[in-house]
Amino acid sequence: MKRLYIFVTLALVLALALPVAAKTTFISIGTGGTGGIYYPYGGGVAEIWSKYVPGVKAVAEVTGASVENVKLAHKGETVVGEVMGDVAVAGYKGLSKFKGKKHNILAMAIMYPNLLQMVTLKKSGITNVEQVRGRNISTGSPGSGTNFMTETVFKALGIPLDSYKDSRLSFTESANALRDGTIDLGSWSVGPGTSSILDLATTHDIRIIGFTPEQTAKILAANSTYSAVELAAGVYRGVDKPVPTIGVWNVMICQGSLDTDLVYKLVKALYEHRDYLIKIHPSAAYTTPENAVKYSPIPLHPGTIKYLKEKGIEVPQKLIP
Repeated sequence: MKRLYIFVTLALVLALALPVAAKTTFISIGTGGTGGIYYPYGGGVAEIWSKYVPGVKAVAEVTGASVENVKLAHKGETVVGEVMGDVAVAGYKGLSKFKGKKHNILAMAIMYPNLLQMVTLKKSGITNVEQVRGRNISTGSPGSGTNFMTETVFKALGIPLDSYKDSRLSFTESANALRDGTIDLGSWSVGPGTSSILDLATTHDIRIIGFTPEQTAKILAANSTYSAVELAAGVYRGVDKPVPTIGVWNVMICQGSLDTDLVYKLVKALYEHRDYLIKIHPSAAYTTPENAVKYSPIPLHPGTIKYLKEKGIEVPQKLIP
C-alpha cells in the first residue's frame, strides 16, 4: 500500500509538472472574391495574427463580400469580416438589405477607402452612367458591397433597377464578360489598382465612367457615408485623366461578443506589423489607429478602444458601444 501511495503521488506530481497544451483559437476572416483587394488583404492579416498572436490560427475565406460578411460575423460563421462602411452601417442598424434586423457587429479597424469604378470598353459608346438603361451589365456579385453601393447610386440617380439586365458577377467574372462582350458595363467598389481591372486594361481600351457634379450631389444626399473623390490618372492603362467618382471607407468588423482581450491582441498585432500588410497591398497604408477614430462608421469594439486609449488616442463618444 505504501508503494502504491508513493507511485500515485509521483504520478500526480509529474502530471502537474507537465505543461498544459495551449488552447488554439481559430479565426476566420470573411473577405471577398479573388479578383479584388479584400482577399489578399485578409490573407495578410491572417498571416500576421497566426504568427504574432499566441494561440491564434487565422485564415482568410473567400465569400460574397460585404453584405454576406456582416451576416456571417453576426452568426459566428466567420467572426471577422471586411466590409464597406455603408454596409456596416446598414447591418448595425438593420437597414436596407438587412430588413430591420440589427446585426451584432462592431468595428475593429479601418482598412482603406474604396472607389466606385464603373468600367466599360470604349467601343460600347457608354459615357454617362444613366446610359445603362436597356443594357446588359454587372453590379457586382450578390451579397457584395459593390452590388449594395451600385444599387444605392442607381436609386439616387433615378435609374430603375429593372431598367437593365443585371448578371451580378464577381470582379474576375465581370472583367471576363467585358472581354467577351456579354456585358456592356461592370461595377467595382474597390481600392484603386485592382488586379481584375488592371488585367483587362492591358488587352482592351477601357473607359471608367465619372459622375457629373449634379449626379454627385444626388448620390451624396442619399448616403452620408459616401464622399466625392477622384480616381487618379494613370492608375489604369488608357485612363489618362482623373475620374470624378464616389468613395467609401472599408472597415474590419467583428462579432460584438468577441472577448475584449482577444480583440485587443489582434488589433495590437495588426497595427504593429502594418508594414508587412503594406507590402501585400499599398492601400494598407490607410490602416492606422488614427483613421479608426476618424472614419469608423459604427462603434468600435472594446478591445480596439483599449488599444487606442493605451496609445493615447481619444475615442469619441459616438464610437463607444
